[in-house]
Amino acid sequence: MKIGIIGAMVEEAALVRERMELRSCSTLLGMEFAEGTLAGREVVLVVCGVGKVNAAVCAQVLVDRFDVTNLVFTGIAGSLDARIDICDIVVSTDCVQHDVDVSGLGYERGIIPNQDVSIFKADASMRAAAVRAIQEVAPDVKAWEGRVASGDQFIASPAAGEYIVKTFGALCCEMEGASVAHVAWLNDIPFVVIRAISDKADGSAEMDYPTFKVAASNRSASVIERLVELL
Repeated sequence: MKIGIIGAMVEEAALVRERMELRSCSTLLGMEFAEGTLAGREVVLVVCGVGKVNAAVCAQVLVDRFDVTNLVFTGIAGSLDARIDICDIVVSTDCVQHDVDVSGLGYERGIIPNQDVSIFKADASMRAAAVRAIQEVAPDVKAWEGRVASGDQFIASPAAGEYIVKTFGALCCEMEGASVAHVAWLNDIPFVVIRAISDKADGSAEMDYPTFKVAASNRSASVIERLVELL
C-alpha cells in the first residue's frame, strides 16, 4: 500500500510532513511531492492548490508518477447542515460536482454526459478508518458521514448553499474533493475525502476562519496520521 495524501491547507500539510520520515521531495507542475513514511506506511504528501483542475491534475500525477494505491484528500469545507458545527469533520460517503450543469440538454444537474458514473463513492474501509481516527484523536468534535459537493465556486450565500442541499443532498461544500474522487474512479483506486468545517457557507467565513485555522490544522494532521496507521 502506498497512500497519496493531498492537502488543501499548507499549514496542515506542513504538520503532517513534520510527522513523516521524509525520504525525498520533487516538484512537478509547480507542486511539491514529499515521499516517505508516516506511521510506518509509504506515503506521498502534496498540496494541490485551489480548485478542481489543480486537484485532479495532482491526483493523476500521484497515480502515474508515484504509483499510489489509495488517495486521501484533506482540508476544510463549508457546512450545509445546521447540525454540523464549526470544527466538526465530514467524511465522504460519496462526492458530486455541483457545478456540472448540462440541464440545457436534458440531463439532471451534476450528471456528466456519456459517463456511467457522476457520483463517486468513497471506499467503505477507508471511511470507517477515517471515522475511527477522528473518534480516537479528536473526541471533542463530531464525525459526520455524508455527501461532499465540489465546485469551482466559493459558496458564501445561504441561497447558494440551499440550492446545493436541495439538488444534491450534500453535507458540505468545497472546491476539490469530487475531482479527486473522479480521478480515483477513473483509475479504479480507493479514496476518501475528509473535511473539517470552517464556516457555515453563509457568508460568515471571514469571521470564523482565522480562529478555526490553527486548531483545525493540528487536529487534522493527527487524524491523518492515525488514519494512515489504521489502513
